[in-house]
Amino acid sequence: MPGGKAQNVTRVLAGSGVTVREAGPPDAVGGVLPGWVALPETVEEVSALLRACAEAGLATVAVGGGTKLDWGAPPERCDVLIDTCCLNEVIEYTPGDLVVRVQAGVTLEALAALLAEQGQELVCDGPYGDAATIGGMLATGAAGPRAFRYGTPRDLLIGITVVLADGTIAKSGGRVVKNVAGYDLGKLFTGSYGTLGVIAEAAFRLHPVPAARAWVLARLSRDAVQQAAVRLAASQAEPAAVEVDWPDPPGPVTLAALVEGSAAGQRARALAALLGEGAEITGEQPEWWGEPAGREGLAEVRCLPARVTRVLATVDAQAGLSLRGSPAAGRFWLEGAGEGFGAAVAGLRETGARVSVLAAPYDLGLDKIDRWGEVSALPLMRRVKEQFDPGRRMSPGRFVGGI
Repeated sequence: MPGGKAQNVTRVLAGSGVTVREAGPPDAVGGVLPGWVALPETVEEVSALLRACAEAGLATVAVGGGTKLDWGAPPERCDVLIDTCCLNEVIEYTPGDLVVRVQAGVTLEALAALLAEQGQELVCDGPYGDAATIGGMLATGAAGPRAFRYGTPRDLLIGITVVLADGTIAKSGGRVVKNVAGYDLGKLFTGSYGTLGVIAEAAFRLHPVPAARAWVLARLSRDAVQQAAVRLAASQAEPAAVEVDWPDPPGPVTLAALVEGSAAGQRARALAALLGEGAEITGEQPEWWGEPAGREGLAEVRCLPARVTRVLATVDAQAGLSLRGSPAAGRFWLEGAGEGFGAAVAGLRETGARVSVLAAPYDLGLDKIDRWGEVSALPLMRRVKEQFDPGRRMSPGRFVGGI
């Protein structure tokens, strides 16, 4: 950027009252280096910052812990990276009501430690929980194993505060002050990859920490997984999660079911009986539980539970892949690289599965893969984008259809 323009932009950003620094290589988003990094500390500072960016015509991308910053397509441009690390306060916590309201930069780990003091938890056990933030979890819509029983983060969200591209502060859900008529902002912003505005605060309903937990593990053949998951999901033992780990297709699949709460041991034995000889019960969470394996390419696969066998067969047909996730909920992480990864993505879409390619490194050629596939709601999504961000300044190009 020419020196005169850069100085002018610096003055505009400084006028917002928000701490701003020059960006460096570690701040790049999908290979796109921003000019500046802003560190707002309050909702009002986020608002002032976005008003300043609107005045200068600057594009912004929000980041929390950075654990999923490589998810989604690279932005068309990124002038200002909005780092929410200083939005890290627990605003309101009412244990008796099982409700908490927090700023977007609070990490899941820090929140879990606070809630545990009162024997409560936010049942959001998505990936990278140690460093992931509330805002990043919502922006990507990331869900964990226990979403099978408790619902996704979007289901647990009861209120949200967002800041729109022009600096407008909008709220919906619990304790609404200013709303955007006709929209459930919580559902709209969850999974929007920052393309509609910046998530600043969120309120959630909580659950008591279970008195006990137990996992039931079994090694199964590929074709036995679907029926085993159906039996477990329908069991009166009511598992909180049913997950599989398949690191080396076509080898065996490890299936693990989690039971929580009263009589966990007895209920675990009932699930073990359903899985048959060789099933084991442990009080230790499997090392692979709920986390992608960390390989180069990453895609989220969603399907009907009745189509799990077809999903596994499609993955089995390609080399160099791995799969983790819930056959009971029909949600998986597919990982790999090269032609096999691309062929599996295409093949899975042909089975009717919805596949979103989240991480696709350029140096492996995975950036050429269609990230989102066909999305029937795209025209509606474009209209919503136009209404919320007509200047295309919020994470432009990061989401479906280049939104």
